[in-house]
Amino acid sequence: MNGKVRHPAIWTVFFSLVSLLWIFPIALVVVNAFKQRSYITHDTFALPTGELFAGFDNFNRGIEQTDFLSSFTWTVVVTIGSVLLILLCTSMCAWWIVRVHNWAAKILYLLFLSNMAVPFQLVMFTLSKLSDTLGLNSPWGLWIVYLGFGAGLAVFMFTGVVKGIPVELEESAMIDGASVPRIFFGIVVPIMRPSIISVAILEAMWIWNDFLLPYLTLDLRRFRTLSVAIQQLKGSFGSVDMGAMMACLVLAIIPIVVFYLICQKYIIKGVLAGAVKG
Repeated sequence: MNGKVRHPAIWTVFFSLVSLLWIFPIALVVVNAFKQRSYITHDTFALPTGELFAGFDNFNRGIEQTDFLSSFTWTVVVTIGSVLLILLCTSMCAWWIVRVHNWAAKILYLLFLSNMAVPFQLVMFTLSKLSDTLGLNSPWGLWIVYLGFGAGLAVFMFTGVVKGIPVELEESAMIDGASVPRIFFGIVVPIMRPSIISVAILEAMWIWNDFLLPYLTLDLRRFRTLSVAIQQLKGSFGSVDMGAMMACLVLAIIPIVVFYLICQKYIIKGVLAGAVKG
């Protein structure tokens, strides 16, 4: 192989079609968010023109019915808190696993890997009972739950990065009198930055869009995330205000899409940094 891609035009067309398949559902949600709700189920693929156009009525109704500002605030609190906790704990844990060569570190690493293989359905019912017993049915309690479920991937990626960091850098700093926290935050963390940003993006997208964990864990009488609030737009006997739901979905998608577009350049770089050495 000479490293050249054969038939580049064909591959360009193929991946363009695949991209359109991914974009189409999002575009359909946006189109129907501006359409009269009576036409959404009957003329799903029609553009919101003429009598189909609803303006911002769906958005106003959705914001009112879901208490959108409160749900948005709790979603931000849960996402930011969970991501920061995951990054802090797993990066330090990965550094310890790589630098401490003993059986305990190896067993702990295997446990983190097994965490990614355990189906969520095996623990979802016991998790609901356990969260009530331990008082984890609040947004800050949910931080700990997300730490448990998100630690496997983060530790796996971070250990690969730490293996590529020359231990001589840390030994030189230690000889100069640097403390362990200063070595970690002053030397290790800056080198890990691409992977930290990459993990932050992946974890944030998962937590922001997640429905099951908040639904099973949170006290829904006091706290609701966007995914839970939008789901509760469903009325009795299966009735759904599709216009309000589509509008709320658009509002929920915008922040995480903007966050992804700003940070996307770090994803591939961070994943490769954790995979090559891991």
